[in-house]
Amino acid sequence: MKKEKEIQRDQFAEFIGIELLSVSPGYAKVKMAIKQHHLNGLDLVHGAAIFGLADYAFAAASNSHGTAAVGINVSVSYMTAARGNGALFAEAMEVSKNRKLGTYLINVIDENDEKIAMMMGTVYRKKEENKMFV
Repeated sequence: MKKEKEIQRDQFAEFIGIELLSVSPGYAKVKMAIKQHHLNGLDLVHGAAIFGLADYAFAAASNSHGTAAVGINVSVSYMTAARGNGALFAEAMEVSKNRKLGTYLINVIDENDEKIAMMMGTVYRKKEENKMFV
């Protein structure tokens, strides 16, 4: 399956357990089942795990046009703590795109549709092709 193949090309996403659910031009949705290794000392999902999930959705959406796109700026806001069970989902949507730059909004929610975090990211579009998510 193509989705599984693409996750395997990103070793970090595979290592933390991200599943690519959907990708189309300018859009991506991913999932991460919460495991013990995602938790911090307070038994909450670590901010780095949430960031990694959102960042992978951002990468998939921004690279879905067939041109290599690399992040140049991100800002993340955490709305509420994610508890140590269930799953988290990140959905990335393209806000603007031109020949050189793209801007994306990424929302992270839990299984109860509670907003956990929101990320805004900008990519620089390189000249070379990238067919990873096409």
